[in-house]
Amino acid sequence: MTVADKEMWVCSCNGTMPLDADALARAGVRPQGGIRTMLCQKELGIFAAGASGDVVVACTQEERLLGDVAEEAGRVQSIRFVNIRETGGWSAEAPAATPKIVALLAAACQPEPEPVPRVAYTSTGQVLIVGPLVDALNWADAFSPSMTITILATGDTTGAELPARRDYPIFSGELTGLSGWLGAFEAVWRQDNPIDLDLCTRCNACVRACPEDAIDGSYQIDLDRCRDHRECVVACGAIGAIDFARTDTIRRAPFDAVLDLRPTRWFEGQDPPQGYYAPGADRAAQARAAAEIATLKGEFEKPKYFNYKASICAHARSRQTGCTQCIDVCSTKAIRADGDHVAVEPHLCMGCGACATVCPSGAMTYAYPAVPDLGARVRTLLSNYANAGGRDACVLFHAADTRDTIARLARRGKGLPARTLPIEVHHVASVGLDVWLAALAWGASSVAALVADSLAPQYRDALRFQMRLGETIVNALGYQGEHFRLADTTSAATLENALWQWPPPLAPRIAATFAPTAEKRTTLGLALDHLALHAPVPQTSIPLPAGSPFGGIQVDRDACTMCLACVGACPVGALIDNAVAPELRLIETRCVQCGICESTCPENAITLVPRLELTPEAKSPRVLNAAEIFACIRCGKSVGTQKMIEAMLGRLAGHSMFAAPGALDRLKMCADCRVVDMMKNENSVDIRSL
Repeated sequence: MTVADKEMWVCSCNGTMPLDADALARAGVRPQGGIRTMLCQKELGIFAAGASGDVVVACTQEERLLGDVAEEAGRVQSIRFVNIRETGGWSAEAPAATPKIVALLAAACQPEPEPVPRVAYTSTGQVLIVGPLVDALNWADAFSPSMTITILATGDTTGAELPARRDYPIFSGELTGLSGWLGAFEAVWRQDNPIDLDLCTRCNACVRACPEDAIDGSYQIDLDRCRDHRECVVACGAIGAIDFARTDTIRRAPFDAVLDLRPTRWFEGQDPPQGYYAPGADRAAQARAAAEIATLKGEFEKPKYFNYKASICAHARSRQTGCTQCIDVCSTKAIRADGDHVAVEPHLCMGCGACATVCPSGAMTYAYPAVPDLGARVRTLLSNYANAGGRDACVLFHAADTRDTIARLARRGKGLPARTLPIEVHHVASVGLDVWLAALAWGASSVAALVADSLAPQYRDALRFQMRLGETIVNALGYQGEHFRLADTTSAATLENALWQWPPPLAPRIAATFAPTAEKRTTLGLALDHLALHAPVPQTSIPLPAGSPFGGIQVDRDACTMCLACVGACPVGALIDNAVAPELRLIETRCVQCGICESTCPENAITLVPRLELTPEAKSPRVLNAAEIFACIRCGKSVGTQKMIEAMLGRLAGHSMFAAPGALDRLKMCADCRVVDMMKNENSVDIRSL
């Protein structure tokens, strides 16, 4: 759907944006009734009476108000809101921002991405509060009766007073295990204190009996003061809550949510599982966490953010580990090794998409949205920007958590430059080299990623490496300047400097027309072909840093025996043999530099060569090694390669099985001739006589 198919409502926000109606019209944008000035106030009635069909409103501040009015009017089939104020109209270059505004409105007209599968959670309200007993008791009483509370008191309990009513279970000990997610946590703890609070009746008999006053209102024994009189055990009697020789100290139980009040959180990653909250000792953070947990009862769902194609995963083959990039980058520990492949737990996945960004083969892809949907949006943005007269476009990818930074820049500073086209994505780490290079091919001169301070460090490292890789490629092709930049800040002033003091680099003069695909390597190939075709400095081969997803291999022909173990181990079909001749061949464009062939080779004859080959030959099989055929010394039938037979003879020459005269010659025979020779030489040593 295009701009012409939508009903456009554009407001200058009380004249604070210098919108040019004629310039918009020339670019194909004809606002309903012209440029409005007070759409959310005095012109609200006009909007209510006139809005109908498929509507695009150039305002996000009053999205709720205008959406309600449109719904009440009943004539609007669909409505979308796009921010042109903080992203274009409020800028030191606002008079020149018409191409950007046209592009933003056109991008808003794109069809919604296809819905993705959902991941379901079910919570019955079973909440574990773990931490100091005093704090845990305070928050346990704050929850409504609809939530079922359990307390695990950790650390020193001195001075705590158990409540007079047993409204919820209370345990003591140290947390030794916690796994799962919302609705499916399992907690494991060790009961260290002799008094089991779950059995204790709080009758105070032990308190009165203890000669050292080592037991207080927490009904836990202060073991530093206890002198082992065991009078408390006698006083407890048949209740049996006190046991200094307890052996069954490990407890476990399921929970739906966890409030962790301890100083050190259990989950070390930056993104803990949903349903786990670790505010520490911060009272305000504790209150926010408790308020959120109070809502976690019922059925919930979220998108399944990823797709995984195991057949091209380069994680492992033949018990040799290759690529582990998705496992290493995942901040939620949702990805684990699973034999030759990896397994992803969708309940733990938070949708960062970094796994898809670093995946060299495209086995892991992002689905929220998929690359074809995001790519179509980028193409629309860039093509409409160029058609409206825009030049040197800089695509700025950002997530919702940095939206306020852009707004502050517009309200307090110079705003975004007219050439900067913002695209909001679910998570900035989900966009990588395939989309960035495609953006350059589609007409962008540069690409920036705006990241929040809270972004996991491994995501920053992954994005920086991808940008380093992209910069190496485009600069080698003669596109001079800085094309990729990581705006690693939420400071409006720093962002302003990063964008305004960035001179446009050299980029292709002709925009590509290819469509993005769901196959990562295909999209990369199309983008690279376009960049290479229009390169100021044509190249056939570009050296790349180690860890790059492109490259070839070198084979030591003297060491290689042509066993072809590497062919069987290659997960992406880059290494192939020849059905009619003993050859080892490589299709370099398929190679992802996983290293499995290198570690599989028994002769250590393979070395990885990270590089980008841009010749047509890189897409076709290229012979790395070939071998002479060794023929059977009796019948002349092919037995194997000359080097393989020679290597086998060299290794087995001193073996006792082949000490008899003529025994080694059988290794030079085919299977049939070997049997015939053994039958003719009855006195020969064979394996059956050993």
